[in-house]
Amino acid sequence: MKRHSQRKQSHATGLSSQGNSSRPRPLLSNRDLAENTESEANVSLATDLVYGRHSVLAVLASDRAISKIWITHKLRTSSKFASLLSEAKAKGAIIDEVDNYRLNILSSGVNHQGVIAQIAPYAYWELDKLIDKAKLQSEPTIVIADGIEDPHNLGAIIRTAEAMGVGGLIIPQRRAVGITSTVMKAAAGATEHLPIARVVNLNQAIAQLKEAGFWVYGTIAESSKLLHTINFSGAVALVVGSEGKGISSLTQRYCDELAAIPLVGTTPSLNASVATAIALYEILRQRQSDPKKNII
Repeated sequence: MKRHSQRKQSHATGLSSQGNSSRPRPLLSNRDLAENTESEANVSLATDLVYGRHSVLAVLASDRAISKIWITHKLRTSSKFASLLSEAKAKGAIIDEVDNYRLNILSSGVNHQGVIAQIAPYAYWELDKLIDKAKLQSEPTIVIADGIEDPHNLGAIIRTAEAMGVGGLIIPQRRAVGITSTVMKAAAGATEHLPIARVVNLNQAIAQLKEAGFWVYGTIAESSKLLHTINFSGAVALVVGSEGKGISSLTQRYCDELAAIPLVGTTPSLNASVATAIALYEILRQRQSDPKKNII
């Protein structure tokens, strides 16, 4: 297999990393989230609300700033939540014990599982810091999500990536979903444990990964190479495409190799999160076949 020293110079020439530039949004004031249900009906899920037991527990156990928590009496007094809520209250969070009716209004009917938290906006990692942290692993893997627009798909990708020991996730700023409350719910708390960078230019980020020694693989529907025939040794960056368009043609050209998941049925393609899970499992399977390599 050809390595990075044999790449065409055009892949790396003239490309530099871009920093993250997500605009911070202030937390809603307590007045905005008033006790009356009319005010709460106007609270949008896009305003950094996290809902669901696993997601809120992960936030409570993290260093994320929390403004307010709405929770039922049953959960507030449970062993899993009681001590964490006390710590959050000591740090300035408002704990509001409410019934399911109030929670239903705040969540617009989404399954909140009895608890909702209002948090500070997600703090994306700088790309260079994400790469440095990932490289602490002997054979790191980083996932690059190219244009994922469905928040449930992105959340599922984050959940799988974190469970598989992936070192980080890179997403683009434009034409793709960011870390929203829906993404956090689908990720079931994994957003608090997986470093995520949001970059202006995905291809420049790939060039930076190559400079850092990563070998970049793209997953596409059709390729002469099948996933299980690729040797996933060393530092790996896995590019996965959007639900409908897949990996962009330009990004494909920045990949070192393109691989397809073998399909034998009549269904022509897979959901983006499912394809990501299969590819990550293949990387993990190869590395765990060697007892000296038990982490991706």
